[in-house]
Amino acid sequence: MSQATLYIVTAPSGAGKTSLVRALLEQEQAIRVSVSYTTRPPRPGERDGVDYHFVDRERFLAMQAAGDFLEYAEVFGNYYGTSRRWLEQQLDQGTDVILEIDWRGARQVRRLMPRAVSIFILPPSREALLQRLRQRGQDSEEVITRRNREAIEEMSHYHEFDYLVVNDHFETALAQLRCIVQSQRLRLPRQQQQLRAMLARLLAEEND
Repeated sequence: MSQATLYIVTAPSGAGKTSLVRALLEQEQAIRVSVSYTTRPPRPGERDGVDYHFVDRERFLAMQAAGDFLEYAEVFGNYYGTSRRWLEQQLDQGTDVILEIDWRGARQVRRLMPRAVSIFILPPSREALLQRLRQRGQDSEEVITRRNREAIEEMSHYHEFDYLVVNDHFETALAQLRCIVQSQRLRLPRQQQQLRAMLARLLAEEND
């Protein structure tokens, strides 16, 4: 049985979740991010199949009806969903997977996969969150105001998660994320599986 870990990473928009996850991938091996399906249009610089699988509403609903999604949600009028088949294949192959999803999707996944490790990323303050949303330069002031309002609801669910990381200083938050990943990889079931041959040699009785 594979001991790969599914990580659920959730944060309000503007908390720096995506930047932290990208930096984590540069420093940790055997871990991949699940590329979600979405009906929202691509933002500048986003690539289909890399940042998201961009599909129209009709195709998304057809995939939903076919049971292709482990979880799905509607956020700001757009649908987002996680491919069940891709995720299960990665875990079966021993590859850790990160899901970047909102609290609703996280709740669905935790119910279906209770061994998942969930992480909530918080901004240091609401003022910092609003500033980061504006600095992105991707949304109108109306959308920013709505996202900021939604962030309060999102953050109120922090207590449902296993870990809390505050993204005040980026390098500190990144180091904390790495600690979570590394600690999971040192747990007994995973180490026992990976070190099976070494453990057998260590515990073998010596021949006369």
